[in-house]
Amino acid sequence: MKILIILAHPEEKSFNAAMFNTAVRTLEKEGHEVKTTNLYKENYHPVSGKQNFTRLKNPDYFKQQDEELFALQHATLMPDIVAEQEKIEWCEIMIWQFPLYWFSVPAILKGWIDKVFTMGKLYDNGKIFSNGFSAGKTAMLSVTTGGPEKNYVEDRYGEIHSILFPIHRGILEFLGFTVLQPEIIYSVERLTDDERETALQNWSERLTNLEKETVEKLG
Repeated sequence: MKILIILAHPEEKSFNAAMFNTAVRTLEKEGHEVKTTNLYKENYHPVSGKQNFTRLKNPDYFKQQDEELFALQHATLMPDIVAEQEKIEWCEIMIWQFPLYWFSVPAILKGWIDKVFTMGKLYDNGKIFSNGFSAGKTAMLSVTTGGPEKNYVEDRYGEIHSILFPIHRGILEFLGFTVLQPEIIYSVERLTDDERETALQNWSERLTNLEKETVEKLG
């Protein structure tokens, strides 16, 4: 299968990087084609705006969706954004690897979303959810947290699936992706070396059987 993995963590020696490297190694060993985007390593510029385009339809008043539709017809989208869109078009499965920052994705990943998921290309009127451009593709989040699992309950931080729902439903499913259960590693800073190794082994084993996973309704 063709698999795209996005990494959003600034430290190359981090556990997130280890999860990312484990995924690449495991999936390639299983015979899958893998492409990656390492946002921090590539010094990705996350601010979305006029700079997304080589020229503007309306230089006097910027409206991003209008410019995205104009770009679709006139090839005015910046090449680095087009390159990321081509990866998404290419892949059958997309995996995001990131630490949970303030109950959401890191800003650099949000910026990637804002710039890459353009109107007319990744979504459009009537081209969302089951009829979206990415229908037939699969996505999965692989997330680490700072807090322990016991805190992710309704009367504390909130249940993890509720926290991830805006990403699962409002981004990935909105575009048409079928979303698998997330891989969650809780309280990563408190894990022992043995616990980290076990988590990496479990992750590798899950990825080995990725094609066999069944889709369950997410909370």
